[in-house]
Amino acid sequence: MPGLVAPPEVPPPLRVDVPDGGDARAQILLPAENQDPGREPRAASPVPKKTPSPTPSSARARSVERGSSSAGKRRLSLERPGSAAGAGARDLFPAVIDETALDNPDLGPFLLKLARGAIASGEGPSKALEYALRASRSLERSGGEERRLELAMSLHVASAIYSGLGRHEEAVAALERAVGATDPARGPDHALAAFSGYMQLGDTHAVAGRMEQSIVCYTKGLEIQMEALGEGDPRVAETCRYLAEAHVQAMQFEEAEKLCRKTLEIHREHSPPASLEEAADRRLMALICEAKGDYEASLEHLVLASMVLIANSQDVDVAAVDVGIGDTYLALGRFDEAVFSYQKALTVFKSTKGDNHPSVAAVLARLADLYFKTGKFRESKSYCENALRIYAKPVPGSSNEDLAGGMMEIAAIYEAMSEPEDALKLLQKALKLLEDSPGQWSTVAGIEAQMGVMYYMVGRYGEARSSFESAVSKLRASGERKSAFFGVLLNQMGLSCVQLFKIDEAAALFEEARTVLELESGMSHPDTLGVYSNLAATYDAMGRVEEAIEILENVLKLREEKLGTANPDVDDEKKRLTELLKEAGRTRNRKPKSLENLLVTNSQRIKKEVTRRWPGLGFKS
Repeated sequence: MPGLVAPPEVPPPLRVDVPDGGDARAQILLPAENQDPGREPRAASPVPKKTPSPTPSSARARSVERGSSSAGKRRLSLERPGSAAGAGARDLFPAVIDETALDNPDLGPFLLKLARGAIASGEGPSKALEYALRASRSLERSGGEERRLELAMSLHVASAIYSGLGRHEEAVAALERAVGATDPARGPDHALAAFSGYMQLGDTHAVAGRMEQSIVCYTKGLEIQMEALGEGDPRVAETCRYLAEAHVQAMQFEEAEKLCRKTLEIHREHSPPASLEEAADRRLMALICEAKGDYEASLEHLVLASMVLIANSQDVDVAAVDVGIGDTYLALGRFDEAVFSYQKALTVFKSTKGDNHPSVAAVLARLADLYFKTGKFRESKSYCENALRIYAKPVPGSSNEDLAGGMMEIAAIYEAMSEPEDALKLLQKALKLLEDSPGQWSTVAGIEAQMGVMYYMVGRYGEARSSFESAVSKLRASGERKSAFFGVLLNQMGLSCVQLFKIDEAAALFEEARTVLELESGMSHPDTLGVYSNLAATYDAMGRVEEAIEILENVLKLREEKLGTANPDVDDEKKRLTELLKEAGRTRNRKPKSLENLLVTNSQRIKKEVTRRWPGLGFKS
């Protein structure tokens, strides 16, 4: 996810760079003629981050090092070369400033210079933050319109320091003031400051797990950049890819695909043939197509990306693409080709990274999944154990995200092997690695959802409900409450509530799940139909028989139209509807492949008493 990097346990030394006369994103935003010709432009988009699979029990959308070759977290660089000269002046500056001195129009720029000097000298963030905040106050009081850009810069410095200290809310407040001080209509300098502010604000929201607000800020930044440079500029393509990655993280695949196609078009026009930019675009597009279930298109993009990387001698990236190709072959049921792709990648990773690298373990987990799906359970278990030995003693520098993701994949295999206790142990380890990282809330929610499924399988319904509830709250906070995954998760939580006899709560959850899935997946999608059935069973248990009948009529009509009248699922729904109609004193008007209005045969409807066990209600997971 753009800008999402789990903070280390010990904060690294603060580094905040301030280039002369502008922001670090000047290379991205300003027209080419306004840039320093001797300065190499900096890419606006970091690596396409690994994203969670659309479903919690599968990590197939996760690919070993699937991102582009350029890595790292987007960082607002704010360093003035040679700014240590300000350190000498700092010694002459009094520790306490009279408030009236802030009205001096020369004080704000001087304080900003001192803040830069404090950062460059490595003195520590507290002094630099003090100077930056005083600079912003002085510029607000005395600067006027002509000093608004310097005000924005001082607030950018303050927000970068706040972010480095983990004080994200204060960083957000500073950046909101910074973008408010700019006016893109006043020229490229203001446009640059506004673009930089919105992108950094989006990063800060993302680190705090608020993806919805993050995407809004990235979109605003892209609009400003396109207005300044035009829609076909290569720097616009980098920002489009960055925003597409954010949409993928939020599971908004349609929006991500539009942006990625635009990026491909721009690079096709401005980049040389077989460029690394094209390879990165195609890898992201493959991930999007895979998430949407279009495996043939995903395979096409991966093969093209592989050809580009081979031409550029990027062997490790070629191996990462081979893993993605193997995933796609596995999804298509082309198992021999999948094994070949995985083995190719495994050979390269072992030779370049060592036998105990998490990349090797991730490929072993893929092979374990493949052999399980082909019925070779002994081989599958062996590959799982080999991967877990690597995860138990990872090489130095291994990221918690990679380790947790690998454990999730193996847990899904153990779940399929009907070994829920072993799966739970792995998920608990994965959760421990990531639970204190706000930027990983979506991944943590996926782990908690998978744990909820495991608890449900072993009959620990209270713990299942707690896990689902925690996952739901994280997805609500991160802005993913409109995804299909969120709807499925609500359904699972509702089932846990049913088992705990919390029927009113279950009904509310099924109703919300229905609303989400109707919007995201459509009324005839199997997940939506399953929620309809569960809601009907819940209404039945609550004595709301007429509402249950109405829902089942709709479900049966949709299933007959989609599956035909002879399908077992259709037969099940018919039996349930017939039973309810008998209890209500009504009968079904049978017409082929459709349901008509049911006639009430008794003037007095019979109110049902629920005397049967909960499993008999026909709930669907």
